[in-house]
Amino acid sequence: MNFTEILRQTFAMFRTHKMRMFLTMFGIVWGISSVILLVGLGRGFSADNQKRMKTLGKDLVIVWGGRTSAQAGGLAAGREIRLVIDDARMIRSECYLVKTVSPELRRGVPEVSQFNSANREVVGMWPSYQDFRSLTVAEGRPVSDEDESEARRVVVLGDAARKQLFSGQPAVGASILIQRVPYTVIGVLQEKKQNSSYSGPDNDYLYAPYSAVARDFPPPDKPGIVRGYLNDIVFEVGSSEQHEAAVEQVRQTLGRLHHFDPADKDALFVWDTMDGAKLVENIFNVVTIFFACVAIITLCLGGIGVMNIMLVSVTERTREIGTRKALGATKRDILRQFFAESAMLTVVSGVLGLSFGVGTCWAMGAVPLPSFVPHPIVSAISIVASILTLSLITVTAGMYPAQRAAEMTPVESLRHE
Repeated sequence: MNFTEILRQTFAMFRTHKMRMFLTMFGIVWGISSVILLVGLGRGFSADNQKRMKTLGKDLVIVWGGRTSAQAGGLAAGREIRLVIDDARMIRSECYLVKTVSPELRRGVPEVSQFNSANREVVGMWPSYQDFRSLTVAEGRPVSDEDESEARRVVVLGDAARKQLFSGQPAVGASILIQRVPYTVIGVLQEKKQNSSYSGPDNDYLYAPYSAVARDFPPPDKPGIVRGYLNDIVFEVGSSEQHEAAVEQVRQTLGRLHHFDPADKDALFVWDTMDGAKLVENIFNVVTIFFACVAIITLCLGGIGVMNIMLVSVTERTREIGTRKALGATKRDILRQFFAESAMLTVVSGVLGLSFGVGTCWAMGAVPLPSFVPHPIVSAISIVASILTLSLITVTAGMYPAQRAAEMTPVESLRHE
């Protein structure tokens, strides 16, 4: 029996049992598509999270003052550590592993424009803050080094702050009163889509030079509040490979300035965004692997369906097998026939499944989706895994029924009712 004859009989069998073949093929198509789509969604979630984390900042570390838990330099434990502007200056000058640094002085003060009023926080910061905190100006310009050095009364509005204070009206160049002090709006930020923050969405705030905010809106006189008081210090490390060393260098510097042991973890509260990013990435990797396993199991169940339908086909065609053997067909001919039918079924289903899965991923990537739904990313690994699994299914699901058909004897087959 030549290859053409095998194909002819295979297509004849498919035409005879259209619904059965369709349902069997659907299991394989759905299994292959599930592998590609679920793995693609898992990778999409991971990529989307990384993108959103970058909106918080680049290799960002935020430092707050804490309370010492150990004695150091003859000073008792339990001292409160207050960060000041000189700490930020010392980090900038001494910590060579730190790329850029900025103080943060946050003041909740009332703002009034000619259109509306608000009570949002004003963030006093150095100009470098705008770059490593991913604050992109949509209109106007950012705060400059000259603005900081001259303590100019200029301000950049977050997107939500602009909408409240100006409500669709031109903002750049306008004047607003911040606690009755006139400031000029020099820029408006692009709207930020954040899934993490350490003090609230960046869209909500107004950003001004630190020198101006410290002069015009000093913190209230309270116990522990000292000259140059800061809410926190934010810095960007110079190299991801030396991230931990940079954090330790900052601890050493602040420990020397405030007389606490750098190993005292309670003296400073440090949020290292890279640690959080690595943790979240590991979680998404596990979720992606779980998705892949579920999809592979679905594909294997489709393979069981192929084996089952081929066993049913062997049983139904027992007399046909006996007749063909009586007319001279060999075991090899019977084996090739039934294996070809099974292989044709799985290969066609696999091609359709791959096409549907990849096409769905590309289609979802080309259309706008809700913010909580990521654009799936086609993974070469998922395609290779699908092809390997499909190959295994083809051999396993096709060989056993074919072998069973080939082992039938003509006499017993012709007696079958």
